[in-house]
Amino acid sequence: MSDSSLIPLSIAVLTISDTRDDASDRSGQTLVDRLEAAGHRLAEKRIVPDDVYRIRAVVAGWIADDDVQVVLTTGGTGFTGRDSTPEAVAPLLDKHIEGFGELFRQLSFEEIGSSTVQSRCLGGLSNATVIFCLPGSTGACRTGWDRILQEQLDSRHRPCNFANLVIPGRGTQDHG
Repeated sequence: MSDSSLIPLSIAVLTISDTRDDASDRSGQTLVDRLEAAGHRLAEKRIVPDDVYRIRAVVAGWIADDDVQVVLTTGGTGFTGRDSTPEAVAPLLDKHIEGFGELFRQLSFEEIGSSTVQSRCLGGLSNATVIFCLPGSTGACRTGWDRILQEQLDSRHRPCNFANLVIPGRGTQDHG
């Protein structure tokens, strides 16, 4: 495949919520709609309650699945009582992508001002899978996808992207 063609990735989407179901999950559906519009493939979409061990179990399963290259989560990144996505996901990461949270908060500041400091979104790599954890609002999912992930999950984006770290033959094994 030439560099001018998108190499589609297999992406799993996890919504973390104590109240959402398939009919009311606008944030997870926003991510699904955008990843499919960009030419990627939805590997699986699930919804789990905001519970460290349930979140960790699903994400760990996808990290271990050779058919999943990217995991996107939405929800559970704030500071309220049960928000626990960072605590669930961070221990699973081999490498943290500090720049993801930093850039997300910078972009989010343009939209919601200083409230962005309450976002604990994060990203990382684990077992040749890239994981990005976004806040639960639909606006945050739009910002994360439209302004960061769409380019970073596109194998054609230069000078670098995360797609080339998870595509077999181009992956992390090539980057030491």
